Amino acid sequence: MTPRLNPYKAAPEAMKAMVALESYVQESGLDHSLIDLVITRASQINGCAYCIHMHTSEARARGETEERLYLLDAWRESPLYSERERAALAWTEAVTLVSQTHVPDGVYDQARQHFSETELVNLTLCIAAINAWNRIAISFRSVHPTHRTRAV
Repeated sequence: MTPRLNPYKAAPEAMKAMVALESYVQESGLDHSLIDLVITRASQINGCAYCIHMHTSEARARGETEERLYLLDAWRESPLYSERERAALAWTEAVTLVSQTHVPDGVYDQARQHFSETELVNLTLCIAAINAWNRIAISFRSVHPTHRTRAV
């Protein structure tokens, strides 16, 4: 795959705004482990290889387990995630797929059981930001680093 363009060179001020949003999310008070799960799950839904590669690498560096990363796509069937994480993951899926889900009341109610209003706004901004990053990376064909050759 060949990148189409470098958005940082093409529109540096726009990307500066994205980086500022990302900085806000990272400093919002949400647990970094939760952020890692949320942004990885949204990136899985959107099929963004660049972001999945980046965020699973970052999560591992912060101590996230391989098992939880491997099972993230099937979080509903795994006991590895806390009730708060489950609420965040359900919210992530509903917000990421907003055109299909319209974010049901039940998902909102579940999220409100585990997150304050401020936390829920910050979580939603986290989800909005990763969805924007996914769209930027996919649209411009960002290529993740590779460390070994493809299997034959």
